[in-house]
Amino acid sequence: MQFPTPLIPATLVRRYKRFLADVMLPSGETITAHIANPGAMLGLAMPGARIWLSKSDNPARKLAHSWELVEVDFGASLELVGVNTARPNALIAEALAAGTIAELAGYASARREVKYGRRSRVDFLLEAPGRPPCYVEVKNVHLMRAPGLAEFPDSVTARGARHLDELADVVAAGGRAVMLFLIQICSAKRFALARDIDPAYGVAFDRARAHGVEAIAYRCSITSAALTVTEPVPIVV
Repeated sequence: MQFPTPLIPATLVRRYKRFLADVMLPSGETITAHIANPGAMLGLAMPGARIWLSKSDNPARKLAHSWELVEVDFGASLELVGVNTARPNALIAEALAAGTIAELAGYASARREVKYGRRSRVDFLLEAPGRPPCYVEVKNVHLMRAPGLAEFPDSVTARGARHLDELADVVAAGGRAVMLFLIQICSAKRFALARDIDPAYGVAFDRARAHGVEAIAYRCSITSAALTVTEPVPIVV
């Protein structure tokens, strides 16, 4: 996925109220940018961090700039991490069309934001003649506390636990259900649940797996010009 316009480098001044960040542009001007990320962003929102912004040309938007990437030192070298949780669904749609995700290949159609469960919308509903419908939930992963090990979640997510239970209900009704963790960290080699951060999510994950919900993790390549889904990484539970 190419960014439609070149990203703008900036320096993070502070993140506050979860969805707002004051940032300093190269000109020295300080502006407020939107953060499409409800999580804690552990280790990613340090004042002084080098970040990249997109700018919308929509005049109706209150904040024109959105925080897309942050440069992080994971010990070996600096690398870019994607923090915009609005991007993964578009990335997965692109990867499905390209056949990048082998576990989800062979479906004739992919519908997005389809109502299911008690009060949810599934990110993707994959369908094909002669196959049970496949419900796919996508979670953005941007936490890495140990080299090479990506983790989710980075904060308590009751909504995420509910999604797991609803995916289990899909399997019980004869469908297929997949939880897809999209890792926006290039150097991730493995994926695990951050059970210490949200034990209840870990319990819900184990329960869903026991009921037939599948789990897969894919990582991205990241540059200031584009995001691309590349390859699977093993899940360590």
